[in-house]
Amino acid sequence: MSARKHIAILGSTGSIGTQALQVVREQPDRFTIELLTCGRNTDLLVQQAREFKPNVVVVAEPADTDRVRDELFPLGIKVYTGADSIAQAVSMGTIDLVITAMVGYAGLRPTLAAIRAGKAIALANKETLVVAGGIVTKAAREQGVDIYPIDSEHSAIFQCLAGEWHNPIEKIWLTASGGPFRGWRRDALAQVTKQQALKHPNWTMGAKVTIDSASLMNKGLEAIEAKWLFGLSPDRIDIIVHPESIIHSLVQFQDGSIKAQLGLPDMKLPIQYAMAYPDRPATDWERFDFARYPALHFERPDTGTFRNLELALEAMARGGNAPCVLNAANEVAVQRFLEGRIGFLEMSDLIAHCLEQVGHETEPDLQMLEAADAETRRHAIAWNPTPWYS
Repeated sequence: MSARKHIAILGSTGSIGTQALQVVREQPDRFTIELLTCGRNTDLLVQQAREFKPNVVVVAEPADTDRVRDELFPLGIKVYTGADSIAQAVSMGTIDLVITAMVGYAGLRPTLAAIRAGKAIALANKETLVVAGGIVTKAAREQGVDIYPIDSEHSAIFQCLAGEWHNPIEKIWLTASGGPFRGWRRDALAQVTKQQALKHPNWTMGAKVTIDSASLMNKGLEAIEAKWLFGLSPDRIDIIVHPESIIHSLVQFQDGSIKAQLGLPDMKLPIQYAMAYPDRPATDWERFDFARYPALHFERPDTGTFRNLELALEAMARGGNAPCVLNAANEVAVQRFLEGRIGFLEMSDLIAHCLEQVGHETEPDLQMLEAADAETRRHAIAWNPTPWYS
């Protein structure tokens, strides 16, 4: 085994970040932590820092800096604040791999900074490629940087492609659980509550990703991400609902053969695969038992009912800044739904409104994408649903 990898985790207190630290906890001879960052959950960050003793931690809010610094001072851990500090910290010479687990658009700048510093990326922040896939993948090629996917679906495709890099892909199939509302009609979805939407049948995830899964937006974002990760045109990306979440995705080659990656729905497996690649360290995790799953089921997604998926696929086909607009509108829509300010179906109405209002740019640079993101959020925040009695 080679020397331990020195890891930075951007978003260490979230679902992916805490599971990545569990991998480190179980594989102490393989990994050591150099950098941890968090948003609001500074109490957990302090606990993590005390256990893993990183060189640096970065908090989001200046109001938290002094308290965190005082708590970690006896350990000699340096404490910094804000997005600029994250972008600087990821370039530290001691870091080998940056796990980007920050939620939403906020993950783009630090991911680009890490790539420009020549750091390998383990990507859990799908919005980075949704918003700026062309810019990010170009930067990675220019710097010779590897991007290892953490999403279970993209990890599955990556694993299926091992040893097949020279064989052209005919099509990939991204599997979707269907979420908690699979089979529901639109009139029932109109009454969905936040509590219902946050009860995913198979996966344990953060609130934003869980709502995206319930609306099938998550699968649309994953399709856009797959386009950039694997260099595919939209017509070679398909989606199939697989409620058991055992097959995590499939690759179809030009001879008609299909390879699939199977496993129990546990995010630690794709996280560890990205962290340890090309090795597969031994684990004592629960194993898949065929006897417990005598049948696996598949069906087409209902894009008429789950309009978010249709909007995402349309944005992918349109290209340019359309996925950026889609992502920004969706972030606002999910937050407003979680706050109880709009209904489940109204998230799609808000996103469609923004896609109509923001001008289309076919080849945007980073500055243009930032402007589109800001404009979209203004439209999304100002948007109000049409009253039922109008």
